[in-house]
Amino acid sequence: MTHLREKIAMSLLRWRGFNLCELFVTADDPRWPEMTVSPRGRIVPDHLAWIAGWGFNFVRLPLSCRWWSDPREPFDLREDGLARVDDAVEAAARGGLHLSLNLHHAPGFCINQGLRDEGLAPEPFDLWKDDEARRCFVHHWESLARRYAGRSAAELSFDLVNEPARCSRAEHEHVIRDAVAAIRAIDPARLIVIDGFNAGNEPCPELSDLGAIQSCRGYWPAEFTHHYAWWGGDHRRPEPRWPASANVSEGLAWEADSLPRRFAAWIELAAGGTPVFCGELGCHNQTPHGDFLRWLEDHLAFFRDQGWGWALWNFRGSFGLLDHGRVGAPLADWHGCRVDTGLLALLQRY
Repeated sequence: MTHLREKIAMSLLRWRGFNLCELFVTADDPRWPEMTVSPRGRIVPDHLAWIAGWGFNFVRLPLSCRWWSDPREPFDLREDGLARVDDAVEAAARGGLHLSLNLHHAPGFCINQGLRDEGLAPEPFDLWKDDEARRCFVHHWESLARRYAGRSAAELSFDLVNEPARCSRAEHEHVIRDAVAAIRAIDPARLIVIDGFNAGNEPCPELSDLGAIQSCRGYWPAEFTHHYAWWGGDHRRPEPRWPASANVSEGLAWEADSLPRRFAAWIELAAGGTPVFCGELGCHNQTPHGDFLRWLEDHLAFFRDQGWGWALWNFRGSFGLLDHGRVGAPLADWHGCRVDTGLLALLQRY
């Protein structure tokens, strides 16, 4: 187990990249137009080429299991939907990028469940409460493990479930341990990522014996990162600034010196030998651009000093590098997209 952790830690030192949202929600989901600007349902190969060409080496792919399964028959996995994932795995490997498959909408759970989901078929069970849901979750990961068993750990990792919430730690641990055991029975060398408890914000020391990567979040302060975001931003607040020592969130001033305290539990987890990675960070496009860049540089410098990799949410969209719509950003035409040249330069430095 120690050797595995050392291998993981070395690879994480250079995981730097983006979340890709093309398979984040299905095309019939009413959130689609606002959640992604790439309504294709397939990874765009050019995007992967650009990411690699700009010097990054990692992409995280948040997935909705509804691309390949119907909630009325959740154990039946359709080849047409899984073929979309195959395309992403192949394209990332050709581009020399590590791809992390993440179940964002898993059988019986999605962090965004109930958020403008009128018209979608309801979940038939609760991942954290129901034995059948847990078996279904394990079945999906077993199927993916068999499908990609020949893939190198340098090419592919499994991020089990996005931002677990609305459960107890014991319920979460039960689900995760079952899934990890099932995957490793098929593919013992597969890298596995466990998102932090409480929507990615709290580490899981109770799972540190699994030798998996644990993934934190870079969305602090939420009042800053999600300013005017329609799915959770506070529209009553004035335009946020960074740093702003007079502003306090979770008892901490909005400044770089607060980051070691904000991530103290994660630092402690890493010191015990568990590799840590930031699977998502970023700011919605209503956060002023200059303040966003100062906030981001402080976070990237902190992650670099800790030896933690990171993935910006997202690549193309309101939090992203391309077509984000943020007022005041330096933009350039890039093959039909608008790339934020200031943001790109900053990311490349870290």
